[in-house]
Amino acid sequence: MTTVSLTDVAGYLPGEPVPAEFYTEYPGADDALRDSPMFRIPPLRHHVAADESNVDMVERAVAPLIERHGPDEIRSVDVLLMHSQLPDTPFVGAGTEVARRLGLKPRWLIDVANAGCASFVHMLELARQILTTTDARTALICTAQSAAGQLFTQSEVRRLAQAAIPGDGCGVGYVTTSERSPVLDLVARHIVSHGGDMKAVLDDGRKYWEPGESQLRIGFTETSTAEVLDRGNRLVPEVVTDLCRRLGVATDEIDLLVTNQPNRTFLRNWRKDLRLPPHRHPDTFDSCGNLFGAAIPITLDHALRSGRVKDGDLVVLGGFAHAGDYAGAAAIRWSTDRTTPSAGRPA
Repeated sequence: MTTVSLTDVAGYLPGEPVPAEFYTEYPGADDALRDSPMFRIPPLRHHVAADESNVDMVERAVAPLIERHGPDEIRSVDVLLMHSQLPDTPFVGAGTEVARRLGLKPRWLIDVANAGCASFVHMLELARQILTTTDARTALICTAQSAAGQLFTQSEVRRLAQAAIPGDGCGVGYVTTSERSPVLDLVARHIVSHGGDMKAVLDDGRKYWEPGESQLRIGFTETSTAEVLDRGNRLVPEVVTDLCRRLGVATDEIDLLVTNQPNRTFLRNWRKDLRLPPHRHPDTFDSCGNLFGAAIPITLDHALRSGRVKDGDLVVLGGFAHAGDYAGAAAIRWSTDRTTPSAGRPA
């Protein structure tokens, strides 16, 4: 069977860090969720600029990959997978413009709408499937999050507890048929019984495309928040434990667990359930907020650049999406050499 590797990752954070005071000094609403563990405010996060698109962020995130592997290597990717958590344009995904901007001519180009905060794991699975069942040899997977500086800074939404948690950024991965950092196994669950539980709402009841004055927000209630907390606390340890069982290792043998970064409660509970010390579960929440789908690659990139990953480490990526409609985990035997070109297309 063809070996598929997550050969490299890179990330981009826009602008200067935005302090919590951007929200806490703003006249607040009487929000019953303000004391929920889901919405305990991180000190910092980043916001996209008013004229900064998802494609702009992808271009900036991919730049380190081009520097390490060369422009020809990246431009020749066979597969491009793109996830945008706040699409810039209705109807049209960002993937085609990303390809145009980067000079790519992929045979496979897919805009992935589902899997939310765990979309990087989902796209890694898709890339692995394509690279093992076709003659494709390389893939670029991109996830961009721009809702923090656009949706959550609206004048009325900014008053809500939910607004201060997200941050913006973009994470990308370079996937190849090589032995560089092999994907050992992957577990994914689409939990359709939770589909539709995460809702965007407008207080005047209109559809989001209809004209009006109310501002789009996430429809959190006390009940739905409690359900998400319960599901999230269970789902990530479940898929990571399942993955480790398939590999024949204990969860405390994971050298580095990289998850999405929703809030401190999830991060603490996941570490406890999987019996991992904090230094083996990198945390970017306090400096970046909840980066949604971009959190896993950005957090992994931070861990790599800070020297927290050793050659041969067992790295596990894991997360869940939305109100629990997807959960996934992937295991990688990491190589710290991120500069060796992939095997490329066979002659």
